[in-house]
Amino acid sequence: MATKITAALVKQLREMTDSPMMECKKALVEADGDIDKAVDVLRKMGVAKAVKRAGRETNEGTIAAYVSDDGKTGALLELTCETDFVGTNPKFVGFANDLAKVVAENDPADVEALKACKMAEDTVADELTEMIHVIGENMKIARFQRITAEDGALAKYVHHNGKLADIVAFTFGKAETSSNEEFKSFAHDVAMQVAAANPVAARREDVPADVLEHEKGIYMAQAAESGKPEFIQEKIALGKLEKFYKENCLTEQESIKESGVTISELAKKVSKAVSDDIEIVKFVRFAFGE
Repeated sequence: MATKITAALVKQLREMTDSPMMECKKALVEADGDIDKAVDVLRKMGVAKAVKRAGRETNEGTIAAYVSDDGKTGALLELTCETDFVGTNPKFVGFANDLAKVVAENDPADVEALKACKMAEDTVADELTEMIHVIGENMKIARFQRITAEDGALAKYVHHNGKLADIVAFTFGKAETSSNEEFKSFAHDVAMQVAAANPVAARREDVPADVLEHEKGIYMAQAAESGKPEFIQEKIALGKLEKFYKENCLTEQESIKESGVTISELAKKVSKAVSDDIEIVKFVRFAFGE
């Protein structure tokens, strides 16, 4: 009696080998449900590289950033591989950029959902397997995040080594602001600021509650060590919290390009120049291997 080929068995084989779903099913049928024999069948069918390399460590890779032509939708994606040589390979980097575009256009819930998305004439899973064959190294989609700007535009920055990238979302009132050269220059500088200064949040109201409570607790404990009256301790702690905001909130940080000027002040300056109200509302930042 033939073994029943379940969806779970097919999924297990696919995860083990990074092979296309239909090929996994065919291999399991041929192997009468024996997963080890099915692996051998897949190797004979020409996916030996993917199978052989599925367990290899993927400690190198790149961060890709994509923003749509209208500036409204974007995504960051981390794609890993085995060696630094492949991590900077134009074909590999181009593939990562294509994957980031698929994320922006399809908004998948997780990596498995992304693998099921259409890409070229196949699925992302099929294209990933093909890329593993072509380049000869194991690859994995480590993570991704989509970001949108309905009432404004996005700006991206990718560090030259491909290990750090971010996308910043801006809001403004006039559609033509997105194509204004002064705005575009400012937006690029802000994206560069996010990469270099690594802020916790765009604005102080966006600092995660747990981060804020943690910082407050430290500052209150430090103030208590002073032995001063409680109302003085409170002032000391609040002063330290203000310093934290200025160092860790993007809009309050000092510009890395213009000393003595905050990002918020630069936003007001550019807003006046383009006759619009520009605000920085959020960002996503990926550093490789975080």
